[in-house]
Amino acid sequence: MKVTEYIKSAKDTLFSFEILPPLKGQSIKDFFDAIDPLMEFNPSFIDVTYHREEYVYKSRGNGLLEKITTKKRPGTVGICAALMNKYKVDTVPHIICGGFSREETENALFDLNFLGIENVLVIRGDSIKSEGRFVPEPNGNAYAIDLLAQVADMNNGKYLGEEIQNKNTTNFCIGVAGYPEKHFEAPNLATDLKYLKQKVDMGADYIVTQMFFDNQKYIEFVNGCREMGIDVPIIPGLKPITTKKQLSVLPSIFHIDMPEELVEAVEKCKDNAQVRQVGVEWCIQQSKDLIKFGVPCLHYYSMGKSGSVKKIASEIF
Repeated sequence: MKVTEYIKSAKDTLFSFEILPPLKGQSIKDFFDAIDPLMEFNPSFIDVTYHREEYVYKSRGNGLLEKITTKKRPGTVGICAALMNKYKVDTVPHIICGGFSREETENALFDLNFLGIENVLVIRGDSIKSEGRFVPEPNGNAYAIDLLAQVADMNNGKYLGEEIQNKNTTNFCIGVAGYPEKHFEAPNLATDLKYLKQKVDMGADYIVTQMFFDNQKYIEFVNGCREMGIDVPIIPGLKPITTKKQLSVLPSIFHIDMPEELVEAVEKCKDNAQVRQVGVEWCIQQSKDLIKFGVPCLHYYSMGKSGSVKKIASEIF
Protein backbone atom coordinates (compact mmCIF):
# COMPACT_ATOMS: atom_id res chain seq x y z
CA MET A 1 0.00 0.00 0.00
CA LYS A 2 1.27 3.46 -0.83
CA VAL A 3 2.16 6.04 1.79
CA THR A 4 -0.33 8.45 0.25
CA GLU A 5 -3.06 5.81 0.40
CA TYR A 6 -2.41 5.31 4.10
CA ILE A 7 -2.66 9.05 4.64
CA LYS A 8 -5.82 9.42 2.58
CA SER A 9 -7.65 6.63 4.41
CA ALA A 10 -6.43 7.45 7.95
CA LYS A 11 -8.81 8.70 10.61
CA ASP A 12 -6.03 9.56 13.04
CA THR A 13 -2.37 10.54 12.87
CA LEU A 14 -0.24 7.69 11.54
CA PHE A 15 2.88 6.26 13.16
CA SER A 16 6.03 5.36 11.24
CA PHE A 17 9.74 5.15 11.88
CA GLU A 18 13.09 4.88 10.13
CA ILE A 19 15.71 2.21 10.74
CA LEU A 20 19.31 1.61 9.76
CA PRO A 21 20.32 -1.68 8.12
CA PRO A 22 22.51 -3.76 10.45
CA LEU A 23 26.24 -3.37 10.19
CA LYS A 24 28.01 -5.98 8.10
CA GLY A 25 28.41 -9.12 10.18
CA GLN A 26 25.60 -8.35 12.61
CA SER A 27 22.82 -10.86 13.21
CA ILE A 28 19.38 -10.30 11.70
CA LYS A 29 18.01 -11.43 15.06
CA ASP A 30 19.61 -8.45 16.79
CA PHE A 31 18.06 -6.25 14.10
CA PHE A 32 14.58 -7.68 14.67
CA ASP A 33 14.99 -7.43 18.44
CA ALA A 34 15.39 -3.66 18.03
CA ILE A 35 12.23 -3.42 15.94
CA ASP A 36 9.91 -5.77 17.85
CA PRO A 37 9.08 -3.28 20.64
CA LEU A 38 7.73 -0.77 18.09
CA MET A 39 5.49 -3.13 16.16
CA GLU A 40 2.74 -3.05 18.81
CA PHE A 41 1.97 0.49 17.65
CA ASN A 42 1.11 -0.73 14.15
CA PRO A 43 3.40 1.42 12.00
CA SER A 44 1.90 2.13 8.63
CA PHE A 45 5.33 1.87 7.03
CA ILE A 46 8.99 1.58 7.94
CA ASP A 47 11.74 3.52 6.17
CA VAL A 48 15.01 1.69 5.54
CA THR A 49 18.04 3.87 4.92
CA TYR A 50 20.78 3.20 2.39
CA HIS A 51 24.42 3.87 3.15
CA ARG A 52 26.85 4.19 0.28
CA GLU A 53 30.31 2.68 0.15
CA GLU A 54 33.27 4.32 1.82
CA TYR A 55 36.94 4.09 0.94
CA VAL A 56 39.96 3.23 3.06
CA TYR A 57 43.59 3.43 2.04
CA LYS A 58 45.97 0.65 3.05
CA SER A 59 49.71 0.70 2.71
CA ARG A 60 51.11 -1.83 0.23
CA GLY A 61 54.50 -1.73 1.93
CA ASN A 62 56.32 -0.12 -1.01
CA GLY A 63 55.39 3.47 -0.27
CA LEU A 64 52.16 3.22 -2.25
CA LEU A 65 48.61 3.23 -0.93
CA GLU A 66 45.86 0.93 -2.16
CA LYS A 67 42.31 2.31 -2.34
CA ILE A 68 39.87 -0.29 -0.99
CA THR A 69 36.10 0.01 -1.12
CA THR A 70 34.16 -0.93 2.00
CA LYS A 71 30.45 -1.23 2.58
CA LYS A 72 29.49 -1.01 6.22
CA ARG A 73 25.69 -1.34 5.97
CA PRO A 74 24.69 -3.53 3.03
CA GLY A 75 21.32 -5.02 2.28
CA THR A 76 18.61 -2.34 2.10
CA VAL A 77 16.62 -4.31 -0.47
CA GLY A 78 17.07 -7.55 1.47
CA ILE A 79 16.12 -5.87 4.75
CA CYS A 80 12.93 -4.53 3.17
CA ALA A 81 12.05 -8.04 1.99
CA ALA A 82 12.77 -9.47 5.46
CA LEU A 83 10.59 -6.86 7.17
CA MET A 84 7.73 -7.47 4.77
CA ASN A 85 7.99 -11.22 5.27
CA LYS A 86 8.23 -11.15 9.08
CA TYR A 87 5.89 -8.29 9.98
CA LYS A 88 3.64 -7.93 6.92
CA VAL A 89 4.42 -4.22 6.94
CA ASP A 90 5.03 -1.85 4.05
CA THR A 91 8.58 -0.58 3.68
CA VAL A 92 10.07 2.56 2.15
CA PRO A 93 13.61 1.93 0.94
CA HIS A 94 15.81 4.96 0.46
CA ILE A 95 17.24 5.30 -3.03
CA ILE A 96 20.35 7.48 -3.30
CA CYS A 97 22.45 8.97 -6.06
CA GLY A 98 25.84 8.32 -4.50
CA GLY A 99 27.52 5.07 -5.45
CA PHE A 100 25.11 4.14 -8.27
CA SER A 101 25.17 4.54 -12.01
CA ARG A 102 21.77 5.16 -13.59
CA GLU A 103 21.78 1.56 -14.86
CA GLU A 104 22.43 0.23 -11.36
CA THR A 105 19.62 2.42 -10.04
CA GLU A 106 17.26 1.03 -12.66
CA ASN A 107 18.20 -2.54 -11.71
CA ALA A 108 17.63 -1.80 -8.02
CA LEU A 109 14.21 -0.36 -8.81
CA PHE A 110 13.36 -3.47 -10.83
CA ASP A 111 14.23 -5.59 -7.79
CA LEU A 112 12.02 -3.47 -5.54
CA ASN A 113 9.19 -3.63 -8.02
CA PHE A 114 9.44 -7.44 -8.25
CA LEU A 115 9.24 -7.61 -4.45
CA GLY A 116 5.97 -5.69 -4.50
CA ILE A 117 7.44 -2.62 -2.80
CA GLU A 118 5.32 0.39 -3.75
CA ASN A 119 7.18 3.24 -2.03
CA VAL A 120 10.62 4.79 -2.35
CA LEU A 121 12.26 7.85 -0.82
CA VAL A 122 14.65 9.47 -3.27
CA ILE A 123 17.53 11.53 -1.91
CA ARG A 124 20.93 12.53 -3.19
CA GLY A 125 22.76 11.09 -0.19
CA ASP A 126 25.93 12.26 1.50
CA SER A 127 29.35 12.72 0.03
CA ILE A 128 32.10 10.24 0.88
CA LYS A 129 33.82 11.32 4.08
CA SER A 130 37.18 11.53 2.35
CA GLU A 131 35.79 13.89 -0.32
CA GLY A 132 35.02 17.55 0.26
CA ARG A 133 31.89 17.58 -1.90
CA PHE A 134 29.41 15.18 -3.42
CA VAL A 135 30.72 13.49 -6.58
CA PRO A 136 28.28 11.37 -8.62
CA GLU A 137 29.23 8.07 -10.15
CA PRO A 138 30.11 8.00 -13.86
CA ASN A 139 26.75 8.01 -15.66
CA GLY A 140 25.08 8.46 -12.28
CA ASN A 141 22.49 10.93 -11.03
CA ALA A 142 24.06 14.08 -9.64
CA TYR A 143 21.01 15.46 -7.84
CA ALA A 144 17.91 14.11 -6.12
CA ILE A 145 15.75 15.70 -8.81
CA ASP A 146 17.62 13.67 -11.46
CA LEU A 147 16.98 10.49 -9.48
CA LEU A 148 13.34 11.48 -9.07
CA ALA A 149 13.08 11.94 -12.82
CA GLN A 150 14.42 8.43 -13.40
CA VAL A 151 11.86 6.88 -11.04
CA ALA A 152 9.08 8.94 -12.61
CA ASP A 153 10.21 7.78 -16.07
CA MET A 154 9.95 4.15 -14.98
CA ASN A 155 6.46 4.85 -13.65
CA ASN A 156 5.68 5.95 -17.20
CA GLY A 157 7.31 2.91 -18.82
CA LYS A 158 10.44 4.75 -19.92
CA TYR A 159 13.65 2.78 -19.32
CA LEU A 160 17.29 3.34 -20.16
CA GLY A 161 17.53 0.49 -22.64
CA GLU A 162 15.87 1.27 -25.93
CA GLU A 163 15.96 -2.43 -26.81
CA ILE A 164 13.57 -3.38 -23.98
CA GLN A 165 10.40 -4.84 -25.47
CA ASN A 166 6.86 -4.97 -24.02
CA LYS A 167 7.69 -2.40 -21.38
CA ASN A 168 5.62 -2.47 -18.21
CA THR A 169 5.30 0.56 -15.98
CA THR A 170 6.32 0.60 -12.33
CA ASN A 171 3.99 2.20 -9.81
CA PHE A 172 6.16 3.72 -7.11
CA CYS A 173 4.85 6.28 -4.64
CA ILE A 174 7.75 8.72 -4.51
CA GLY A 175 8.81 10.52 -1.36
CA VAL A 176 11.35 13.33 -1.18
CA ALA A 177 13.13 15.09 1.67
CA GLY A 178 12.20 18.52 2.99
CA TYR A 179 14.30 20.78 5.19
CA PRO A 180 12.44 23.10 7.59
CA GLU A 181 15.73 24.87 8.27
CA LYS A 182 16.77 24.61 4.56
CA HIS A 183 19.27 22.24 2.98
CA PHE A 184 22.75 23.28 4.04
CA GLU A 185 23.84 23.77 0.42
CA ALA A 186 20.90 26.03 -0.48
CA PRO A 187 21.62 29.79 -0.36
CA ASN A 188 18.30 30.46 1.40
CA LEU A 189 15.00 28.82 2.29
CA ALA A 190 13.12 30.45 -0.61
CA THR A 191 15.50 28.85 -3.12
CA ASP A 192 15.24 25.52 -1.33
CA LEU A 193 11.43 25.66 -1.57
CA LYS A 194 11.67 26.48 -5.27
CA TYR A 195 13.64 23.30 -5.90
CA LEU A 196 11.22 21.33 -3.74
CA LYS A 197 8.33 22.63 -5.84
CA GLN A 198 10.12 21.39 -8.95
CA LYS A 199 10.32 17.91 -7.43
CA VAL A 200 6.60 17.90 -6.66
CA ASP A 201 5.79 19.11 -10.18
CA MET A 202 7.97 16.29 -11.52
CA GLY A 203 6.09 13.60 -9.61
CA ALA A 204 6.96 13.58 -5.90
CA ASP A 205 3.92 12.32 -3.98
CA TYR A 206 4.87 13.31 -0.45
CA ILE A 207 7.57 15.01 1.63
CA VAL A 208 9.21 13.81 4.83
CA THR A 209 11.24 16.37 6.73
CA GLN A 210 14.68 16.41 8.21
CA MET A 211 14.61 16.21 12.00
CA PHE A 212 13.81 19.41 13.86
CA PHE A 213 13.36 20.29 17.52
CA ASP A 214 11.32 23.49 17.17
CA ASN A 215 7.80 22.88 15.88
CA GLN A 216 7.47 26.49 14.77
CA LYS A 217 10.11 25.86 12.12
CA TYR A 218 8.03 22.98 10.76
CA ILE A 219 4.84 25.08 10.78
CA GLU A 220 6.58 27.92 8.94
CA PHE A 221 8.00 25.41 6.47
CA VAL A 222 4.56 23.93 5.76
CA ASN A 223 3.06 27.39 5.34
CA GLY A 224 5.85 28.33 2.96
CA CYS A 225 5.28 25.17 0.94
CA ARG A 226 1.54 25.84 0.67
CA GLU A 227 2.17 29.42 -0.44
CA MET A 228 4.52 28.04 -3.08
CA GLY A 229 1.75 25.75 -4.38
CA ILE A 230 3.16 22.54 -2.87
CA ASP A 231 0.05 20.59 -1.91
CA VAL A 232 1.36 17.07 -1.17
CA PRO A 233 1.44 15.64 2.39
CA ILE A 234 4.35 16.88 4.51
CA ILE A 235 5.36 14.36 7.18
CA PRO A 236 7.39 15.69 10.13
CA GLY A 237 10.51 13.74 11.07
CA LEU A 238 11.31 13.64 14.79
CA LYS A 239 14.26 12.35 16.80
CA PRO A 240 14.47 12.16 20.59
CA ILE A 241 17.83 13.36 21.83
CA THR A 242 19.63 10.65 23.82
CA THR A 243 23.11 11.91 24.74
CA LYS A 244 24.77 15.17 25.71
CA LYS A 245 27.15 14.75 22.81
CA GLN A 246 24.25 15.14 20.39
CA LEU A 247 23.99 18.81 21.35
CA SER A 248 27.01 19.39 19.11
CA VAL A 249 26.89 16.34 16.84
CA LEU A 250 23.36 16.76 15.48
CA PRO A 251 23.72 20.45 14.54
CA SER A 252 27.07 19.68 12.91
CA ILE A 253 25.84 16.73 10.84
CA PHE A 254 22.29 17.81 10.04
CA HIS A 255 22.71 21.61 10.08
CA ILE A 256 19.88 22.25 12.50
CA ASP A 257 19.32 24.52 15.48
CA MET A 258 18.57 23.37 19.01
CA PRO A 259 16.06 25.41 21.06
CA GLU A 260 17.67 27.16 24.01
CA GLU A 261 15.23 25.58 26.46
CA LEU A 262 16.14 22.06 25.28
CA VAL A 263 19.87 22.76 25.41
CA GLU A 264 19.64 24.11 28.95
CA ALA A 265 17.62 21.09 30.10
CA VAL A 266 20.14 18.65 28.62
CA GLU A 267 23.14 20.51 30.03
CA LYS A 268 21.66 20.18 33.54
CA CYS A 269 21.50 16.39 33.24
CA LYS A 270 23.98 14.41 35.32
CA ASP A 271 24.18 11.49 32.90
CA ASN A 272 22.78 10.24 29.61
CA ALA A 273 19.96 8.39 31.36
CA GLN A 274 18.62 11.78 32.40
CA VAL A 275 19.28 13.11 28.90
CA ARG A 276 17.15 10.34 27.42
CA GLN A 277 14.30 11.24 29.75
CA VAL A 278 14.52 14.89 28.72
CA GLY A 279 14.61 13.84 25.07
CA VAL A 280 11.54 11.65 25.46
CA GLU A 281 9.55 14.35 27.24
CA TRP A 282 10.51 16.97 24.64
CA CYS A 283 9.56 14.68 21.77
CA ILE A 284 6.24 13.74 23.40
CA GLN A 285 5.30 17.41 23.63
CA GLN A 286 6.45 17.98 20.05
CA SER A 287 4.27 15.06 18.95
CA LYS A 288 1.19 16.28 20.80
CA ASP A 289 1.50 19.80 19.42
CA LEU A 290 2.05 18.52 15.87
CA ILE A 291 -1.07 16.34 16.11
CA LYS A 292 -3.02 19.46 17.11
CA PHE A 293 -1.58 21.19 14.04
CA GLY A 294 -3.02 18.37 11.92
CA VAL A 295 0.02 16.46 10.65
CA PRO A 296 -0.82 13.31 8.64
CA CYS A 297 1.84 11.14 10.25
CA LEU A 298 4.57 11.28 12.89
CA HIS A 299 7.80 9.77 11.59
CA TYR A 300 10.52 8.93 14.13
CA TYR A 301 14.23 8.54 13.46
CA SER A 302 15.04 5.57 15.69
CA MET A 303 18.71 5.26 14.64
CA GLY A 304 18.42 1.52 15.20
CA LYS A 305 17.38 1.87 18.87
CA SER A 306 13.77 1.54 19.95
CA GLY A 307 13.82 2.45 23.65
CA SER A 308 13.05 6.18 23.47
CA VAL A 309 10.68 5.87 20.52
CA LYS A 310 8.71 3.18 22.34
CA LYS A 311 8.23 5.44 25.36
CA ILE A 312 7.06 8.26 23.10
CA ALA A 313 4.71 6.05 21.10
CA SER A 314 3.22 4.69 24.34
CA GLU A 315 2.09 8.20 25.21
CA ILE A 316 0.93 9.21 21.74
CA PHE A 317 -0.55 6.16 19.97
